Amino acid sequence: MLTVAAPDAAEARCNATFEALMWSMARPGEVRELPEPGLAPIVEALIDRECAAYTDSVELASMIADTGAVLAVDLAMADHLFLGELTGAASELDAIRCGSALYPDDGATLVAQVAHGAGQRLRFTGPGIDGARDMMIALPPEFWAMRARLCAYPEGFDLLLVDGQAVIGIPRSTQIEVL
Repeated sequence: MLTVAAPDAAEARCNATFEALMWSMARPGEVRELPEPGLAPIVEALIDRECAAYTDSVELASMIADTGAVLAVDLAMADHLFLGELTGAASELDAIRCGSALYPDDGATLVAQVAHGAGQRLRFTGPGIDGARDMMIALPPEFWAMRARLCAYPEGFDLLLVDGQAVIGIPRSTQIEVL
């Protein structure tokens, strides 16, 4: 009979974070609860030595380095981007990896702290959404225009928007209409 040790607290937290992230991407626009607030648990759950990650945070850069992952010096090299805020010019993100027609899965994942329930009113449609879903996310309209320009499905990048312990996933296949 095979016995498996029960997961320790760190492994259980990573598993819960990963599950919340996967469900958030499977059901775009639905708010999922992370076991801990912020971007650190997402770094812990997603990043390993086979990734290249970019961040604007010294604390997260240290965590990323501890995983053995490559700490990307620019956006174009990163598989995952961890940003404390997206209030700057959307043109700064023009270099984000969006994959190609042959390899759309080479698109990056952008993880950012963004307030939910405030800001721009949006309508989500696409796979994983029954009809349409309306919500408010505090990102400027120019961000959504930049995303629409870069995300010619199947190419594009995925979004994980974190507000405290809440996360909203927006895969590249989701169409977003600014209302």
